[in-house]
Amino acid sequence: MNPVTTDLLSIVVPLFNEEDNVVLLTQKIHDSLIGYQYEIIYVDDFSKDRTRKTVKDMNDAKVHLIELKKNYGQSLALAAGIDYANGEYIITMDGDLQNDPSDIPDMLEFAVNDDYDVVTGIRQKRKDSFVKKIPSKIANFLVRRVTKMDIKDNGCALKVFTKDIAKELNLYGEMHRFINLLAYLEGAQIKQVPVKHHARHAGVSKYGLERVFKVVADMMLLLFIRKYFQRPIHLFGIFGFLLILIGIFINIYLLFIKFYLGQDIGTRPLLIFGLMFILAGIQLFTIGIVMELLIRTYYESQNKRPYRIKKVSVGGSIS
Repeated sequence: MNPVTTDLLSIVVPLFNEEDNVVLLTQKIHDSLIGYQYEIIYVDDFSKDRTRKTVKDMNDAKVHLIELKKNYGQSLALAAGIDYANGEYIITMDGDLQNDPSDIPDMLEFAVNDDYDVVTGIRQKRKDSFVKKIPSKIANFLVRRVTKMDIKDNGCALKVFTKDIAKELNLYGEMHRFINLLAYLEGAQIKQVPVKHHARHAGVSKYGLERVFKVVADMMLLLFIRKYFQRPIHLFGIFGFLLILIGIFINIYLLFIKFYLGQDIGTRPLLIFGLMFILAGIQLFTIGIVMELLIRTYYESQNKRPYRIKKVSVGGSIS
């Protein structure tokens, strides 16, 4: 099949303890992109095994290895790779061989010929464990219901981006789960296509049930940024006003009991505890949002990146 574009492609793959997968993955990418101009950007997220040495020992001129100074997580590893990438189209995928590089040419065709900004995969016949599938299904359901963005599989790492959209994503924290939503908020036109999915070739999964709670927290932050970033008083003011009304009604109720019914209200701790829990929850949520926004402002206003690169190698040699 003839290549659908002569533009340079950048395949960005975060790696964490994937020494047993990276050689085979590299070969599969080469076999799938015959005729294309491309670079493979492996971002080692401070692996504890021999992943870095294995990549360097391949001595492959198309392979670029970014070594991070510590373990930052998948989002920042992706961010480092995307920032480094030179391609007109940036392709992201996992390093565990569950994504199939042979799907890339078909996905590229939609991006190149149909002018989509993002082409994202929908994993067919997923080979993941029950423990991994359930959180994923819950997360996808929540995203669809809350954001009204009809993406069936937000967890599929295999995606094709135009360079302009990828460079504007500003990934941080653990926002890789919402990379489709981040692109959507940037005005991207998104296409979903079915892709193959394989069982993990080697190593162990890094996901568990705690992912559901992280998804909910991150989604709340994204929704806040989308709706109230420039007008936070519309959110906090409404909550504050409602709490004031509740307090007024409670006080009126207590005054009625005290002066009209003649009952003692000093022995009713339940209302006090209820108010304390509500206020404490709102305070914690508010502090979390403020801190996240401060972090965004710190990095973006000073043009700093929230990761540190130890070294970059190309074809096994330091560049």
